[in-house]
Amino acid sequence: MAARLGALGAVVIGRFAPTPSGRMHIGNVYAMLGAWLSARAGGPERTSRTGGGAGDADCLNNVNRVDGMSGAADPGDADGGRGRMLLRIEDIDTPRVLPDADRWIMDDLAWLGLDWDGEPVYQSRRLDIYEQALRALQGIDLRDAAAFGGRDGVGGTETTALIYPCFCSRADIRAASAPQEGDRFVMYPGTCRRALAEHPRQVEQRLANGDRHSLRIAMPVAGDVRAAVTVHDRVFGDCRFDLPRDLGDTVVRRADGLFAYQLVVTVDDLLMGVDDIVRGRDLLRSAALQLYIRERLLDAGFGDSSDGGVAAAHRDIRFAHLPLIDNAAGRRLAKRERSLDMGTLRKHGVTAHQVIGYCAWLLGLRQEPEPCAAADLLHGFSWDALAADSQDRSIPDDPFSIGL
Repeated sequence: MAARLGALGAVVIGRFAPTPSGRMHIGNVYAMLGAWLSARAGGPERTSRTGGGAGDADCLNNVNRVDGMSGAADPGDADGGRGRMLLRIEDIDTPRVLPDADRWIMDDLAWLGLDWDGEPVYQSRRLDIYEQALRALQGIDLRDAAAFGGRDGVGGTETTALIYPCFCSRADIRAASAPQEGDRFVMYPGTCRRALAEHPRQVEQRLANGDRHSLRIAMPVAGDVRAAVTVHDRVFGDCRFDLPRDLGDTVVRRADGLFAYQLVVTVDDLLMGVDDIVRGRDLLRSAALQLYIRERLLDAGFGDSSDGGVAAAHRDIRFAHLPLIDNAAGRRLAKRERSLDMGTLRKHGVTAHQVIGYCAWLLGLRQEPEPCAAADLLHGFSWDALAADSQDRSIPDDPFSIGL
């Protein structure tokens, strides 16, 4: 399975999608610079399109419009056909949200010269949309051959519902699963999927009793035509994933009632017309899952265009997953480490051009980490250098030892 193909007659649409859980650090800026360059340099490949002023409700009816644009100018007219860049604040996981972190992020992006089009979109204001998407997925029955991979039915040990309740705790899952080698990904063992197939009345009773549960999306069974997903990545090449073996059934709504990342990011990218995704290598596996969820949403008729035009939902999606940035101890940079965050660097007089130049060097766009503006990197931008050296990067904890 691959992303649905289609509209090459539309401008490239990329996005920043930060979580407002703290101040951005060098690793975040590195990824955002890559996303900005990929979108802004991608525009001339396609014919520009007028964005229009669509809000969340409009996006449910017409995905040719871009969510939250608020009448933003057509980038094709304003900037010679450059791609569009959206800003989405991923604040759906409310326990992680830090007050004012969204403002810090926007201030840092503006300081760095990484602009975006239209008004920021906040996931926390889109709960009704995610609810509608979940209901659309809940309407899919795996026994429906037309709706699920051309199969005439499912085996006796399989649930027939695409979305099913899961009563397992994290401890239950850890005890029954083994982490996947390399990235500590824990595969769900399918306990409640089997329970629903073998003991449906017990499951119904638990639901009637109000037992705490999450909702999971069922992966195709082994041998199904849609079990295999290939992610075409501009850094790591073609990466093939077997959904039931490599990912397993995944939570789409948590037991605490919050919508899960994998669902909301798929819904947002679909409705916002995003077709250029740049992020860290740790989310490469997630790309396969998100393509699968996207296909199921489209199967259910969610997000289809209503005006007879070519829906943005059917575009080919371009991915670039970046090598990760580790600190001197070999651990991935985190927002709790203050030495390389934008607040600390700016306080000590580091310039925006120094930060951009260093991140350009990490992206393989410069031979040395010399100061430069983001716009200086647009001409001739390519992923070739990073694809040739896709090893994770390691940087020292002391920002002044790296020329910042």
